[in-house]
Amino acid sequence: MIRRSVIVSGDVQGVFFRDTCRRTALDEGVSGWVRNLPDGTVESVFEGPAEAVGRMVEWAHEGSPLAIVDRVRVHEEEPEGLTGFEIRPTPWRG
Repeated sequence: MIRRSVIVSGDVQGVFFRDTCRRTALDEGVSGWVRNLPDGTVESVFEGPAEAVGRMVEWAHEGSPLAIVDRVRVHEEEPEGLTGFEIRPTPWRG
């Protein structure tokens, strides 16, 4: 079981990135979440078997069919034992 936090930059909001990410993660058997950030990036967390998480990280480099991905930053984190995959709300920026 591994966990990766991923920040994707580019034209990635308003192009079904989050929904496609959720569906792809569920198909891969990966748990976690995805959300838009106020700066225009998309943040996601993937937890699961190393090969499946690796496929999700690779998927993030392409994203949804309408996305234009410019940059992907990946950070290794300790797994938390997440179950399911959710689309989270954009955090408030004050």
